[in-house]
Amino acid sequence: MERFDVKRGVVKQVSAEGGLAALASRYFENVESSGDNSFAGSHDIMVEIDGHYDDKGALFINVRNVPPNFDDPEAMKTAMDSRRRWIVFLDDATGYNSKQRGDKAKQWGKKASKAKSAVSAAHHFIKMASDLSADIEAQAQAMITEIEEALEANDNTRAFGRGEKLNKLLNP
Repeated sequence: MERFDVKRGVVKQVSAEGGLAALASRYFENVESSGDNSFAGSHDIMVEIDGHYDDKGALFINVRNVPPNFDDPEAMKTAMDSRRRWIVFLDDATGYNSKQRGDKAKQWGKKASKAKSAVSAAHHFIKMASDLSADIEAQAQAMITEIEEALEANDNTRAFGRGEKLNKLLNP
């Protein structure tokens, strides 16, 4: 399952135009709506495509591809057409081009990494500090729990923000 950030307003626009299934049907064959702003479908080498917008406005897509016959020029044309359709679909479904999607994915990963680093540093600081008050330690442990829950829920933005607050709590 891949996660893509979606530009503000795109989910609302796609919903107004018939939903994600309607958008997908412009690019793929065999598309069926599988709920509110979600679809299942296929197209040539992409034998299974499942996608939906989550409640935070991100696009989640699961795709299963089969490799084309690389010796057959016609099969390669079909595969290239499928790839082009996939990219244009993602452009329309997210509001971002390929480079912007890559940059957003990097930012998403960095937020998780920084949150995990904040938790690790806090654990180390708590272990090493001799003059840390019980109140501050309790607040830090509560924030660590919140960060871990946010990371588990794939809410890296919240985890990152709580990590920043944790750092400020322990390093005033």
